[in-house]
Amino acid sequence: MSRGKFIAAADRSNGERARLSRDRVLETALRIADRDGLETLSMRNLAAELGVKAMSLYNHVANKDAIIDGIVDRVVTEIELPPRSTDWKEAMRRRAHSAHRVLLRHRWATGAIVSRVNAGPGMLRYVDATVGCLHDAGFSYEMADHIWNAMDSYIYGFTLQELNFPFRPDEHASAAREFLPQIAPGEYPDFVALARLVAEEKHTGVHDFAFGLNLILDGLERHRGGSPQ
Repeated sequence: MSRGKFIAAADRSNGERARLSRDRVLETALRIADRDGLETLSMRNLAAELGVKAMSLYNHVANKDAIIDGIVDRVVTEIELPPRSTDWKEAMRRRAHSAHRVLLRHRWATGAIVSRVNAGPGMLRYVDATVGCLHDAGFSYEMADHIWNAMDSYIYGFTLQELNFPFRPDEHASAAREFLPQIAPGEYPDFVALARLVAEEKHTGVHDFAFGLNLILDGLERHRGGSPQ
């Protein structure tokens, strides 16, 4: 390689390193996870997506775990924080619906959130705003801890079920009609009665996120000013 070409190649390489930043690394990692799944994310394919050498990533992130923690925190920042000036039920309802939408958009994120210690600034703001909203409403800090964990367990569980359920909402009736002949009505009479309603399109069989959420919120009202039982 001539001296001129060597200098040009070095300049390009230096330009790539200059443009590389932690934000750009995490933005690209998030795009890969959303597009191909978290299991496909590696330092090598992240570097390839960025057009740099894998070793250059270590100037901005410690390792793959740090990248996952970073993109989880980015996802959490997309969730609406519960406004403390609003009725606590409405604030928590908005928070829950926002979280559900965000987690459906980032299909990999629910599993990552529940399986890792997440203490990034986005998560800390999210928890702080949630606990503060509940405490302002008259719940003790202990009860606020129980409440946001109970609500998030519902959000995460419902989201995972929705993401992995084998039928689309418009397929429930046809699926029920297909499986009904295989079920002995004498052994499972109540299940068969319910499935028949779905098969006859008298009941959608589609689970309603808002219904369960409202049950939880209505049940929590009696704990204001008290302690968990």
